[in-house]
Amino acid sequence: MDADFLLIRKMKQGNDDAFDQFIRKYYEEILKYCNYHCHDAEYAKDITQETFIRFFINLSEYHYKGKTKNYLYTIAGNLCKNFYKKKKEALLEDNLFETTYVQDTRQLDIVLDHIIIEDAIKKLPKELREVVILYYFQELKLKEIANMLCIGLPLAKYRLGQARKRLKQILGTEELYGA
Repeated sequence: MDADFLLIRKMKQGNDDAFDQFIRKYYEEILKYCNYHCHDAEYAKDITQETFIRFFINLSEYHYKGKTKNYLYTIAGNLCKNFYKKKKEALLEDNLFETTYVQDTRQLDIVLDHIIIEDAIKKLPKELREVVILYYFQELKLKEIANMLCIGLPLAKYRLGQARKRLKQILGTEELYGA
């Protein structure tokens, strides 16, 4: 039997050790995912905790289908989207268009490069964007990505290749800061 299946069964029976083991198993991956999407370590931790809380609240209704990690990523992804919606609304309401000054020019270069790369990734179609995020930022193997997205390994490889080509085109047409 699958380890997740047994953990979930134990959690449904109220086994506290199973809850701890489940969190230890997935916490770092979900935190890393949230950090990538939020760019704020404190919010990423909060969103990661909220991901597990929501999973546990709905545990009694959860039917194991071998894709527990996918389900956690889906919850975390939705919470990250909500975070950005709230953040944009707050900025618009408060008119917080203040300029911040970064003393260290190298740090500024890194930040600008990150923004340009993030913007380029956002221009990819969703199916290519997900593969890039999972492969480069979550450091998952192509086989894991294929399983997570319910696609074949050849299709995962193809999407990663297409994403690389498109990113080169996108980044080639835009001037990178300091390049």
